[in-house]
Amino acid sequence: MALRAFPVLYARDVELVAGFYAALGFEEHFRMAREDGQAGYIGLERDGAELAVTTEESPRALAGVEPGAGPRHELFVYVDDVDAALIGLGGTGVTILREPADMPWGERLAFVTDPEGNIVALARTAA
Repeated sequence: MALRAFPVLYARDVELVAGFYAALGFEEHFRMAREDGQAGYIGLERDGAELAVTTEESPRALAGVEPGAGPRHELFVYVDDVDAALIGLGGTGVTILREPADMPWGERLAFVTDPEGNIVALARTAA
C-alpha cells in the first residue's frame, strides 16, 4: 500500500471551494455526501498532488476542535501560466491580493483568496 499525505481544507461551502480548485486543474476523485445529500467531503487530485475539502463540522465531530476564522491556510499551487490562471479563476469567488509579479529568484507569483478567504499563491517555476 502506498503511503499518502495531503491537506484537508475546512469549508462552509464544500462544492464552492472544490470548484475553485477545479478551476486550477484539480479533478475530483472521491466524494462523500452528508445526510442531507450535500457534499461533505471532496477529494481532488492534480498530477499526483492531492487535497481535500470537507465541512467545518468535520474537525468538530472527529477531533473536538473548533476551526478558527480565516484565513486558515496558504496553499502554494504551481501553474503553467500565472496570468492565464487568474483569468481562468474569474467567477470562482477569487479575490486578488497581489497581482502577478516576477520575483528576484526567477518565479512569477500572484496571491489570491479562495471563496472563503484562504490564501492561495499561484506560481510559475523559473524558466
